[in-house]
Amino acid sequence: MMSIPLLEVHTRPLLARDRRGGGERMLLEALRLSVAAGEVVGLLGPNGAGKSTLLRQIAGQQGAAQVLVNGQDLAGLSATARARQLAYLPQSSELHWPVAVAEVVALGRVPHRSGRGLTSADRQAIAQAMAATSVSDLARRPITSLSGGEKARVLLARALAVEAPVLLADEPIAHLDPGHQLQVLTLLRQLAGQGMAVLVVLHDLGLAARWCDRVVVLHHGALVADGPPTHCLDDGLLARVYGIAATRGLRDGAPYLVPWEAVRR
Repeated sequence: MMSIPLLEVHTRPLLARDRRGGGERMLLEALRLSVAAGEVVGLLGPNGAGKSTLLRQIAGQQGAAQVLVNGQDLAGLSATARARQLAYLPQSSELHWPVAVAEVVALGRVPHRSGRGLTSADRQAIAQAMAATSVSDLARRPITSLSGGEKARVLLARALAVEAPVLLADEPIAHLDPGHQLQVLTLLRQLAGQGMAVLVVLHDLGLAARWCDRVVVLHHGALVADGPPTHCLDDGLLARVYGIAATRGLRDGAPYLVPWEAVRR
């Protein structure tokens, strides 16, 4: 694995107005984060910890953050040029129009196009993304006719079609059955193996512990842990951040973690 970060992020504190008590509340504290080429980093934390906010900051959609890809500051780039560097899969996307799946995936090629029709490179990228996410057989189906899990895989294909060096994925397995969850996580590992930097929001601690090289844990908008899953996801952190205890073991020489019961914080 390369030690030079492919993605470097420096955020500023992000505040929001507190509608209940007045004043302001902290959404996300200032933090520094890096992801190397070939690395899958899991972004963890309970609901409201700031995970989606951080991804939106990196994607340039909320607040201010300094983001460097391959040492290049993205601040000076156009929106199109920035989109070629960061593929962003948001937590949810509203899809109200009956657009064919292949056309939805083709939207991932917009940052590479200059008004002309699809090139051979575009078609190849689209086909590869659809094959990798097992949606090729859905190509002509309207997106509105698909199940939640099928839509999730189509949207992942759209992000992969960008062919950006960095992938930001916000809960890409949330609506998937266990088989497709494992398929997507296997794919993310393969993409990292090809040199991509992957930052993925996950809620399943067991899958994060198994599939991620590192985990970054947020709690109340602050970064409270950053390192290998076996080091970060210890009993103290799980109790303090999640209010749970876990059971652990080994399978085929690899450690596993299963959330077991709630505990008092």
